[in-house]
Amino acid sequence: MSRKLSPFGLYVVGAGPGNPELLTLMAFKVLKKADVILYDNLSNDELLKIAPKTCKMVYVGKQPYRNCTPQEKINDLIVKYTKAYSTVVRLKGGDPFIFGRGFEELLFAEEHGIRAQYIPGISSMQGAGFVDIPLTHRGISESLWAITGTKRDGSLSNDLKCAMKSSATVVIYMGMKKLAEIANTYNEAGLGHIPAAIIQQVTTPHQKHTTCEVKDLQEAAFKAGLSNPAIIIIGDVVQARAFIANKQFNEHAIAV
Repeated sequence: MSRKLSPFGLYVVGAGPGNPELLTLMAFKVLKKADVILYDNLSNDELLKIAPKTCKMVYVGKQPYRNCTPQEKINDLIVKYTKAYSTVVRLKGGDPFIFGRGFEELLFAEEHGIRAQYIPGISSMQGAGFVDIPLTHRGISESLWAITGTKRDGSLSNDLKCAMKSSATVVIYMGMKKLAEIANTYNEAGLGHIPAAIIQQVTTPHQKHTTCEVKDLQEAAFKAGLSNPAIIIIGDVVQARAFIANKQFNEHAIAV
């Protein structure tokens, strides 16, 4: 085992939405010198090839609603490896500070005397642009809500009802088990007609997505074969191209 030399024992690194070319340069440089990588199932395995051949790879996956590595075990591994190696990377899909528990792991490391650094990644919700969905657009959406679909107690966040009162784009993480509840919540508010989309493994060769009205989320997901992990997007931005084309048509008609 190598002696600890680096001032940073742990790097909490965002792997991005899936395509390895979307990794940040800073993350690439850290992976190039990694002694140990603790990686999950949401990070692309191609990224592991960046590390030196001597790098120790440790899978600590967390697949929704399936067997997973307990957070306590991950914390133990962080302590174990940072005591013995110079550069330990905790590689997490998307951005580790957006519903990724990355800040929890960083604080845990610091509480145990381990210096830690956060390296952001492109969030999975930003992958929506690869299927022609801008999260905001002038004249369509002036703001964005990113909401967890499943809180610690298993319930849907109450923030959804607050977001529904605005014209904001709503992005729901970890909400695939809540599709019926989300649809019903919008329906009961008379908003079942709002456009919605579900995107899965976006930016990768296995990318899939579907669009529908929010009231039809569950049926649309079933027909498209979509499951966890996936991102749900609700708002007029889902139909941005059609909205812009219709607006330009109307403006042209008025001018004529």
